[in-house]
Amino acid sequence: MKIRLIGILVVIGILASAASAQKPVRLYPADLPGSQNWKNPEKQYFSPIWNTEVVTNVSQPTLTVFAPDTGTANGTAVVICPGGAFFALSINSEGNDVAKWLAARGVTAFVLRYRLVPTGEDGVKEVMTRITDRQKMEEATAAIIPLAISDGRAAVSYVRTHASEYGISPNRVGLMGFSAGGTVTAAVAFSHTAESKPDFVASIYAYMGAVKETEVPKDAAPMFVAAASDDQLGLAPDSVSVYSKWLAARKPVELHMYSKGGHGFGMRKQNLPSDRWIERFGEWLQLQGFLTKP
Repeated sequence: MKIRLIGILVVIGILASAASAQKPVRLYPADLPGSQNWKNPEKQYFSPIWNTEVVTNVSQPTLTVFAPDTGTANGTAVVICPGGAFFALSINSEGNDVAKWLAARGVTAFVLRYRLVPTGEDGVKEVMTRITDRQKMEEATAAIIPLAISDGRAAVSYVRTHASEYGISPNRVGLMGFSAGGTVTAAVAFSHTAESKPDFVASIYAYMGAVKETEVPKDAAPMFVAAASDDQLGLAPDSVSVYSKWLAARKPVELHMYSKGGHGFGMRKQNLPSDRWIERFGEWLQLQGFLTKP
């Protein structure tokens, strides 16, 4: 009986530890201007269309925290913006799974649920009816994209402001995003305040059409870029473009363009070289000095 009790306590301890690894925090107070009247509640479900877990109807942005094990933190933080065409968030492959990989290497990761286009029962189904028509997509997302970008800036500011609470350095706060989340990331990289400026950025198969590109800022952060040439949405040139702009401005930048991988590869395993983009990102972080303690 004693052995059994010890076993139960161990299991409870493990579960408690796993639960404490993810701590959602609200990015803004209640009644957020611009989304307080949205009717449908936030929803998380498995999408058979995208074959992954998704989140829809985000009206109150949150950050879910993935902290490294005690004693392994290196002082670096990354805000992660999953993609999903601003209708949904691919919350595991482009969010939680990335955060877990980073946390295992000492990085405190924050998965951002930014504001999305209000949808009905199945946001993924709704976006798939529009995604091949660029004009319809732009009309549907025009109002939400500026809000999502604001959420990206607010997330960086929040993490920097609360750096001491999370045991991170306020000058080691990065921002990364996938697809639509890459739009958010690139927009913040181009335009930010001192408080919302990321110390490094990672743009993964980003959609740049909605980014108001000005000149690369003089204080531009080092950038990591990854995408696949066979991107079904034709977004590979967007990654080449932002890489070229950073290069022309003589800012630190690295590009990985895979011949195969498609759009939305994230942390999926396809038995392709693109599966290992995250390892290249880790190497880049190491080269920049972000995986060693300051």
